[in-house]
Amino acid sequence: MRVDNRLADGAPMRPLACDRCAAQVLVRKSSWQQTSVQWNGGAMALCAEREGAEAAFEGCGSLRDTIREATLRGTIELADGGGATPGDPGRPLM
Repeated sequence: MRVDNRLADGAPMRPLACDRCAAQVLVRKSSWQQTSVQWNGGAMALCAEREGAEAAFEGCGSLRDTIREATLRGTIELADGGGATPGDPGRPLM
């Protein structure tokens, strides 16, 4: 049996509410390039972008912006310790 050590670096999932619709999800930033988002039923019902989406929902741009801003402010920490500024400060990778 293989041990699941994906969260062994100490950065847990953190609650975060979208600035646009207030849908609250759990977020974890492993790095500027990798973001994990855990949706629940309430968040799915509130999400303004998800509401009109087809079956293949690609993600919420408003939530993506909220996560980026929260990471820049330090509200959401980077698990890789990459700091609050990505490689190109004008355009963080998400």
